[in-house]
Amino acid sequence: MADEIFTHPRLAAIYDPLDPDRSDLHAYLELARLLDARRVLDIGCGTGVFALLLADRGIEVVGVDPARASIEVAKTKPGSERVRWICGDATALPPLQVDLVTMTANVAQAIVTPHTWQRTLKGAYEALRPGGHLVFETRDPAKRAWEAWNRTASQRVSEIPGVGAVENWVELVEVSGPLVTFRWNYVFATDGQQFTSESTLMFRERQDIEADLSAQGFALQEVRDAPDRPGKEFVFVVQRP
Repeated sequence: MADEIFTHPRLAAIYDPLDPDRSDLHAYLELARLLDARRVLDIGCGTGVFALLLADRGIEVVGVDPARASIEVAKTKPGSERVRWICGDATALPPLQVDLVTMTANVAQAIVTPHTWQRTLKGAYEALRPGGHLVFETRDPAKRAWEAWNRTASQRVSEIPGVGAVENWVELVEVSGPLVTFRWNYVFATDGQQFTSESTLMFRERQDIEADLSAQGFALQEVRDAPDRPGKEFVFVVQRP
């Protein structure tokens, strides 16, 4: 199940305006260029920001996401007809032969159950042509990012065209081993309506991820730093032999 921020139409519609800085995607675009990727599968494509950036560069893109409301937002954007949108997940994909599979932002960590994580990696492997690459990021648990997830640090009011002012903030709910649960709150000034969206992320250790990738047949090429969060994340670059 996807979180409310992705599945509720009113929240999905404000997802991009609340997070307009997607400079984190620049490194993925550069990797796609360096790997000469002509066909890309974007797992957890959400509202389609990265998929459309790829399509703008003439790349054939398949975007898959379980949240229909987010897919519907993606379909309203200019150039969306150039992307093949699939409402679902990577555990049940149609036959594909892509050069690159991506999971940007929190996508890999949002897959919390071991069974679904393994099936997602298997789906990515099967979607790749031999020699193709999987690239994704995940936060380093040792940096304890969740300690900064509180109302004092996050509360803000954003003026969104056509919507009005929206207040939002995050609060930590629970830390249970590698699982971290937090809740975003949203208040629409126009009618006072309030929504919440609760999320759980899995903070996997690097060695565990490497073991999971190896078990699915991937060959580890590199673990990079994330340019937008230096020293705080692992960016895995792996290959289907």
